[in-house]
Amino acid sequence: MELTSSKKIETNKYELEVKVGAEEFAPAVDRAFKKRAPKLNVPGFRRGKAPRSIVMKMFGEGMFYEDAVNELYPKAYEDAVEAAKLEPVAYPEIEITAVDKDGFTFKAVVINKPEVKISGYKGIKAPKTVKTVSDDEVADELERQRKRGARILTVEDRAAKEGDTVVIDFEGFVDGVAFEGGKGENYSLKLGSGQFIPGFEDQVAGHSVNEEFDVNVTFPEEYQEDLKGKDATFKVKLHEIKEEQLPQLDDEFAKDVSEFDTLEELKKDTKEKLQKAADERAQEEFEDKVIDQVVEQLEGEIPDEMVAARMDDMMREYEYRLKSQGIPMEMYLQYMGQTSETFRESFRDGALRRVKISLALEKIAELEKIEPNAEEIEAEYQKLAEQYKKEADEIKKMIGEKDIIHDVAVTKAIDLIRDSAIPVEEAEAADEKPQKKAAKKASKDDEGEAPKKTTRKKTAKKADEENA
Repeated sequence: MELTSSKKIETNKYELEVKVGAEEFAPAVDRAFKKRAPKLNVPGFRRGKAPRSIVMKMFGEGMFYEDAVNELYPKAYEDAVEAAKLEPVAYPEIEITAVDKDGFTFKAVVINKPEVKISGYKGIKAPKTVKTVSDDEVADELERQRKRGARILTVEDRAAKEGDTVVIDFEGFVDGVAFEGGKGENYSLKLGSGQFIPGFEDQVAGHSVNEEFDVNVTFPEEYQEDLKGKDATFKVKLHEIKEEQLPQLDDEFAKDVSEFDTLEELKKDTKEKLQKAADERAQEEFEDKVIDQVVEQLEGEIPDEMVAARMDDMMREYEYRLKSQGIPMEMYLQYMGQTSETFRESFRDGALRRVKISLALEKIAELEKIEPNAEEIEAEYQKLAEQYKKEADEIKKMIGEKDIIHDVAVTKAIDLIRDSAIPVEEAEAADEKPQKKAAKKASKDDEGEAPKKTTRKKTAKKADEENA
């Protein structure tokens, strides 16, 4: 492979011209011939037994060029990118410009990782609200635990009421005609859950076991086309009524649901756990606000292709989550009333933020000369091995050391930002922002850059920020 030309054609976009010579191409043509020849029919010869000279005369040597090019160009592209010292962030555009027995040449348009600048990422002030868990919140959590421990009892000596679960048969009719999907047998329905059409559950309440009765409802206007707004009658038979019986909130309850002997001990432990969760949420929100400020400090023109690639990643992640729940993407999009294109577009802001965060952290790792040592790299491999329940050697075959070094360096950059950040009251954080902007402007003035007037045309960077 020979990189014959590398030139910048736009911001973050380069065009490479690459030549693959005969010394690499000829063996690849030979391999292509050996692969395809057994499948070729040549008159007068058994399949795959015709001499190469006859095959070439009949079909032409060029018949095997495409296979040879397809075999060689991916590695040739990778080598060319490395030689040009580029870091592609999207799939390239490849154009084969010439091919003959002496080799082939191609052009590759490469979207390169953008050059960015960042400063002011240490000692960031951001608001942090630490919430104190109240006794009411403790009571609510204990009530949830009571409901999880509820016994379901069948009752026969009273009518159904809200909160009960009833087992019913039903069939729906519009203008005396049964409609599709309006019939169910031994269906469990919790009254007050809102599962059925408005008014249905209210009319079941008050009836007793073995009663047969009519429920009259009107379908909502936002219902399916053939039924919306129509009056309907459901023939209902009530088979069973079940009620939840909650345990008493006492010492016995505490013993049943925990390792504690008394309700007071359980309340204390519950409050401590809720407080810990609240503190963790407050810390996460604080760190998010710090990262938002770091992203604001990032300067550079981000390629649209880089954002598009991240949008595709996010789409695949979402589709995987839906699939794990047994929901096809097509069904989900239909339910949401969206197309694949509009749904993908909904990820744009999030994708842009992810890209900016990634670029910012990588730049900080570079500026701080963060270089993970052998122990940190090995620890990361061990962590992944435990996470995926595999041997570390298997993980090493799957994930190259270069990627691990990158991930560890980025993690350490996050630690640096977080550890130097300063939590403050909301008002103090708000006052800080105008000061930072003024300091940044003054710094640029000191560097000899003329201050921009508001009447000037917006820069591309500013326009991108506003559109984002």
